[in-house]
Amino acid sequence: MQHRPVHNYSEGPSKILAMRLRQLKILLAIVENGLNITAAADKLHTSQPGVSKQLKLLEEELGLKIFVRRGKSLEDITPEGEDVIGRARTIMSEVAAIQGLSRQRYQEEAGTLTIATTHTQARYVLPEVVGRFRRRHPDVRLDMHQGTTEQIATMAADHQVDFAIATGSESLFPDWVLLPCYRWDRTVIVTRDHPLVEAGGALTLEALAEHPLVTYVFSTRHESSLLKAFREAGLEPTIAFTARDADVIKTYVRMGLGVGVVASMASASEDGDLVTLDATGLFPRCTTWLGFTRDLAWRRWMYEFIAEFAPQWDERQIARALECDDYREISALVEGKLPLRGS
Repeated sequence: MQHRPVHNYSEGPSKILAMRLRQLKILLAIVENGLNITAAADKLHTSQPGVSKQLKLLEEELGLKIFVRRGKSLEDITPEGEDVIGRARTIMSEVAAIQGLSRQRYQEEAGTLTIATTHTQARYVLPEVVGRFRRRHPDVRLDMHQGTTEQIATMAADHQVDFAIATGSESLFPDWVLLPCYRWDRTVIVTRDHPLVEAGGALTLEALAEHPLVTYVFSTRHESSLLKAFREAGLEPTIAFTARDADVIKTYVRMGLGVGVVASMASASEDGDLVTLDATGLFPRCTTWLGFTRDLAWRRWMYEFIAEFAPQWDERQIARALECDDYREISALVEGKLPLRGS
């Protein structure tokens, strides 16, 4: 009695289906190349042993012989094989039609791109990106949702957005592909008559700790790198006020509530009544990333938006990122290539 092999279906149906389609593609290539396995392997840009192995697996799965063999060569097609080959041609024809629909969708110019991001990105980084993108794709509508990283993570988990753009807290997005896009430092903003301006010289954590701070809302799930920098220096800063919005932080700095600590992209260069103090080296450098799900239905203009935001990520690089297992592996693809913004 012939026993059919037991397959490990825990791999998931998509992986098994991909393997079956590959086997059918190999089968048809063998037929189209006169039952010559070597010629079929050359056409498919793979190895002859690989083709032979996949053919054997297919026959074992079906429980029948597709070809008549003489030694290691294929001599003819069995009656059962003729039926299998006919059905394989039908299946692969349907697959090609489905792929055609996918390519058609990929090429569509109209659509909606939904992005969740922080206020700092929406206010200080994305306007130029969105402007350039809209000039090239006027039929694409952009919906932008702002929030904290935790709020963005919730939107991502609920599949409410196509892209998420945030900084840090990568562990909140366990099932997403996160592309490191650029790095940035924090900067300090104060009023023109503030003692830190009058003191001059290089800014220190000790000097900052003498004043109340006005900064971004802290994560409830991870220790803030800002607070960690102070504590590692044996200091305990006074946090007077927190907000999600850099513009709100500036408002309260003007009121005299404290010293502002914001992303360098949101510096006070455009605010005549405020002064920016260089805080480079006082706090860990931050990395902003753009994320998406692995099963995202891609449109051509989605790749183009990412390239506008982070030119180091073209379509080929994104495909490589999708093959990586985690954020560390993805980061290695662009090691040393991330620009520094706001410096």
